[in-house]
Order: sequence, then C-alpha cells, then structure tokens
Amino acid sequence: MGIEQQGRRKWVVAVLISCGCGGAAAQSNFTGFSSSNLVVTRSVYAGDATTIGVGQEIPPICPVTAACGGKATDDGRYPAPGIANNVWNNAKVDASFSITSPIFLDQITPQGALINTLALPPSLLVTSLNSKSELAVNLSPDGTALTLVGYVAPLNALDVSNSNSPGVYDPTNPSGGSYFRGIAQIGANGAIQVTLTNTYTGNTGRAAILANGLYFMAGNANNGSSTPAGVIASTGVQVAVPGQAATTPPVPVGNFSIAQVKDPATGEPYGADKVGKDDNFRGLTIFNNTLYVTKGSGSNGINTVYQVGAAGSLPSAANAANTPITILPGFPTTLAKNAGASNPFGIWFANGSTLYVADEGDGVTADAAASKTAGLQKWSLVSGTWQLDYVLQSGLNLGQPYNIPNYPPSLNPATGGLRNVTGRINGDGTVTIWAVTSTVSANGDSGADPNRLVTITDQLSNTGAAGAASEQFVTLRSANAGEVLRGVAFAPASRGATANSPVILSAANPGSMAIAPGSLAFAFGQNLAAGTPGEILGVLPTTFAGTSVTITDAAARSFAAPLLFVSAEQVTFLVPAGVASGLGTVIIATPQAIQAASNIQISPVAPALFTLNNAGLAAAYVVRVSSDGTQTPEQVYSVSASGAVVPNPIDSGAAGDRVYLCLFGTGFQAAAVNTMQVSAGGVAVPVSYAGPQGSYPGLDQVDVLLPPSLAGKGSVDIQLSAGSAAANPVQITVQ
Repeated sequence: MGIEQQGRRKWVVAVLISCGCGGAAAQSNFTGFSSSNLVVTRSVYAGDATTIGVGQEIPPICPVTAACGGKATDDGRYPAPGIANNVWNNAKVDASFSITSPIFLDQITPQGALINTLALPPSLLVTSLNSKSELAVNLSPDGTALTLVGYVAPLNALDVSNSNSPGVYDPTNPSGGSYFRGIAQIGANGAIQVTLTNTYTGNTGRAAILANGLYFMAGNANNGSSTPAGVIASTGVQVAVPGQAATTPPVPVGNFSIAQVKDPATGEPYGADKVGKDDNFRGLTIFNNTLYVTKGSGSNGINTVYQVGAAGSLPSAANAANTPITILPGFPTTLAKNAGASNPFGIWFANGSTLYVADEGDGVTADAAASKTAGLQKWSLVSGTWQLDYVLQSGLNLGQPYNIPNYPPSLNPATGGLRNVTGRINGDGTVTIWAVTSTVSANGDSGADPNRLVTITDQLSNTGAAGAASEQFVTLRSANAGEVLRGVAFAPASRGATANSPVILSAANPGSMAIAPGSLAFAFGQNLAAGTPGEILGVLPTTFAGTSVTITDAAARSFAAPLLFVSAEQVTFLVPAGVASGLGTVIIATPQAIQAASNIQISPVAPALFTLNNAGLAAAYVVRVSSDGTQTPEQVYSVSASGAVVPNPIDSGAAGDRVYLCLFGTGFQAAAVNTMQVSAGGVAVPVSYAGPQGSYPGLDQVDVLLPPSLAGKGSVDIQLSAGSAAANPVQITVQ
C-alpha cells in the first residue's frame, strides 16, 4: 500500500509523546535516610487541562463486554479559586476515575521539620492521586528497608487504580487497561528496587512490608460484574518474592469469609458475601513475627482487625493458601453494612498488650463531627481479649473545614479521621504517635483533598478516657493545594549499601509481561548514565556515553543490545534478534556502577501497540482507498486548542471506499500474518500486513481493513493478538 513514508511522520509523533522520557525532580538534595527520622509519602497532581478533555469517553479502553458510557464533564485542571472546572468531578460519571501522579518520600524530623526528599522516578512507579487508601509506607522488622505499592504506568494516565493486572484480565472490568502493581523497596541510601506483581486486578494494592525475604501485601481486587477465580485469587493478603518474574501469578495468603463468624442476633454463621470482597484489606503491620491486617471500607465483610496465621509465625509461600485469617478476640464482628460499623485503617503495636488503631470515619461529611470511633483508638489485651480503652480525637477538629491557600473555599475539607500511623515508646512511659488524616468535603472525590500529618503523645499505662482527657493532636504539616499525604513510617537504618535495580518493560506497553527479540524495550531506574548524554544519531551503538546494555539469555549467552536513547533514568534499547526465549538478565553498565534486572521474560513474540495519549489513542494512521484506487492518508489524532492530543474521528467514507488502519507497535515482527488476530469493537477484521515497519529498528506495523459497520460507533477498542499473546488494547474514534 506504500504506507511506510507516511508512517515515518506519525512515528515521530508517537515517540515524542509515548517514549516515557519524563523524570522526577532531581535527587541532588537527597543524601540518605537516618533511622531517627520519619518518612512521609506524598503525591502531587501533575496534570493540566490536556490530561482529559470535556466530552472524552471514560473509562478509556472500556471493553465491549463491560458496562461503559460515561463522558468527562471537566477537563484536567485542578480546582482553583475563580475556576468552575474541577477535574475530580469526573468521578461522578466514572466510578473508576483516577489520575496517576508521582511519588515523593519526605524525610522529616519527629517534630515535622523537612530534611530532604527522595523522588521516585515516575518511570519506575506512580500512584493515583485521588485513591486515598494507597501509598502506605512500612519499615521492615529488621529496620533496613521501606516498602510501598504503586503502579508501573505512565504519569497522568487515567483510571489505572481500577485497571486489570497484566496476568489477570477481567473482561467485565470497565477500566480495560492492564498495569502491573509494583512493590518499591527503598534502602537507607535511597536505592530503589521495584518488583512487578499481578496482584489486585481491578483495584488497588494498599500496603506492603518486607520480612523473611518476602513481601506481604494488603489490598483489594475486582472492578467487574463477575467473580472469576483468577480475580478472587489476586485480592486480600498476598505474598511476593523480591525480583520475581513479571509472569508470576498472584499468591494469596489465606481467605476470610464472614461465614466464619456467627451473627450475634441469630447465633448462626453469617451468609456469604460477594466472593473476595470480605478480604478488602487496607492496613497491615508485623509485630512479634505475626502479620496483622485491617478492613475498613466497602459494604461487604466485617470492618475490624485481623490476625494472619498463627501467633509468632509469619506465613510462607509454601503454606500461604492454607493460612487462617481470624478476627482478633474482642474486636468488632458487626457487618460493614450495618449501622455502627467502624472503619479501621493503620495499626501500631506499642507492646504485646497495647494496640493503637487509626479509624478514618465513614467518609460522610454529616457524620464526621459526631463520630465516636473516628480518630485513634487505644485497645488493651485483658485475659486474652482485646478491649477498647478510649478514642483520641481532641485536636483533630473532626468535621470542621479548614482553609487551604489557593484552593476554592467551597471545597475546603474537614478531617474525618485517621489513616496510616506509626509510633515509638518514649523513655518517660509515654508513646508518641504520628498519623495521616482522612478527609470529608464537597469535592468530586474527597480522596484528592489536601490532608494533614498529625501527632499525639499518650500515657502508655493509662486505660481510662479520663486520664487521656488533656491529650491533644498537633498538626505537623498541612498538604498544599494539589498535594496529598499518604503514609508515615520511621526511616530505615543503613546496614550496607542497597543496590539500584532497573525495571525492564516493553517500549510500547508497560503492562507487557515479556520482551521479544527484535523489539524495543525500556530500562527505567536511577543513575543509568553519567551526566546528560546527547542525542544518538546514525548507526545504533552498543555503548553510548559510557552506558551499555547486555542481555544474558536462558541459554547463558550474552548479547550487546543496540541503544536508541540514554539518560540517567531511562535507556531505550533494541533486544538482539538471537536472544533465546526464557528468563534472562538485563545488565546496565556505566562507568560508576553495574545494575542488573533478573527474571526478565523473553518470548518469541510479545506484541505491544504504541499510543499517543493517556487514554490509549492508537499510534496509527488511516489510508482511504477510493473506488478508483486513489489512496488518501489521514490522521487518527489532532491537537486541541489546549494542546491535548485527541482523537480525529475516522470517516468511513463513500460507498465503495476501503479504509485501512495502520498501527505501530513492537514485539510481533516474528509472528506470521496468519497468526495475527485483530478485532475492532469486538468484530474480527482482516489483517493485510504484519511485520517490520522497515524504516526504524524494532518498530513493527500491522495494517487492517476497517468494516463499514463501524460507522457511527464513536470510541472503538482495537485488540491485537499474535497467537495466544495479546497486546494492550488501544482506541480509535469512528464517526
């Protein structure tokens, strides 16, 4: 069809928009953590008017097998005085609405003074700014590592927090994209290692902690209308091995059901809930080698505190499936949907008989001021049963709105309770506890409200409310407009240097579980190059500015990878054609250090499609062939007045016209054309060409004939598969 030259211009646009070249703030002010300090996780809104457009269909990439149909009411601008637009109003029409944002770890003194900030490169991990239950940070029991959970996804991507995980796809989930949930392990020197997991498909991973060489996680799953076994297996308490392969399936730890608990009104076990939702866990901690989790949201299950496994024995990968999950004796057994249910979140053990539980409140503005359980609950273990001593609330000013500079007064939030907590025992018999607040407000999504970090000191031995009457919370820090505070923990101690480890991903699809010979791939990390290397021109080198990439394959053979781009946080490389299938190792060498990523899945084909924006718009163009044979190339995108890349609706044309869609991707050039399947809006379409694009190393192309029946369909999902390997879905718009 003679489309290669036209593709050249489109490919330049695709590279500029979707290369993932963006980075976090410079780390020049970060010199390491000190174990006497605190670490607070924070995120900042990075979007603008171009992040989402009014009238844009949301969720993006909604499969035809799910319930879809919302349209954005507001563009991507954050709320500000004098502006009616509020990006979070889109949550009113899209229950899955979220926007990814960067992650910062602020090191502060116990008194709240900022020391320095470690910015996680967004290419490694992001969070969803308005997903309030995310980004807890936990210190390992040995005090050497911080851990948190995020997403391996682009910055400012839409609806990632309810997306599928790549290894567990739910066709009934309206958030049809697929992204890994990543566990970041951070050492005292600021080194970062990210492990990819397929956990929490359709929802969020809330917290992770490292112990006994394993990551223990808490979270939720299932955003669809069905309950597939794979989705259920990805929820609740999970365990993962640091550095595991991206193809590793979820490994659930136990399974709790309300049918284990007797209804006090009848003396009979509760009837079963929606499968998997009883394990919608939020907070977690390890104390005395025992794992504890909390559930505090949703209409299913029981909002309370749970013990995972036997006391003094952490679960292992071998016994995970059979590990019991039980409610701590004395803690509530009221169903979450019943009146009077509490909302526990973070927990901190002062000792074996004193437990502090943060309760975030029920999220209802009218209930906040009068809540009897929101705030910090103190529990004591008496004769084997936990009993509530009192609830610390003074100084939180529950339900009372507070002002935020440069923020609309009508959206001013109020504190609704507390979320994540940590604490320490002082030498005078008191404990000091730090906590991050929850909020209630008139915002379209209160999860995006600027909140606070607070602290309080309590007499450890006291068990009566009267003895705590004079204790007051003090605000150490208030988030600015556009900011949220999420987790708090003590900083790790330095016991030898922790090494950085890069994340290896397909250059077209961060949710791909493999890379393929002849495909383009990214290495994301820290210190991947010295200084700021210049542009790579001409023949692709295997060493540039001192940086090289070597792939050792499953047959123990090593290959030097040609380089397309080199920077401190990203290296783009071409996977050599001779690399064998199986698990390999990618080594990034610089004059300063060598970094390695192991367990990288290499497959004969790993199809992935490039996109032009955060809504999955296909990097493609159209060739219209009229009845007389005339070929007319057309763009599938345009640039709006605000600078956003938006769909350019495809016209099916006159009767007799044939419209070919030419898609760009990587990882499928080795696939035979007869193994390629492409569907448009759920309808199979014929493939006329699939293979190398011809002008650019690693760039593949597939041409398909669009049927006239797509006319008037609006947003249309394109799904490509090479044999049994599926690419990421992309979208076009057909008028």
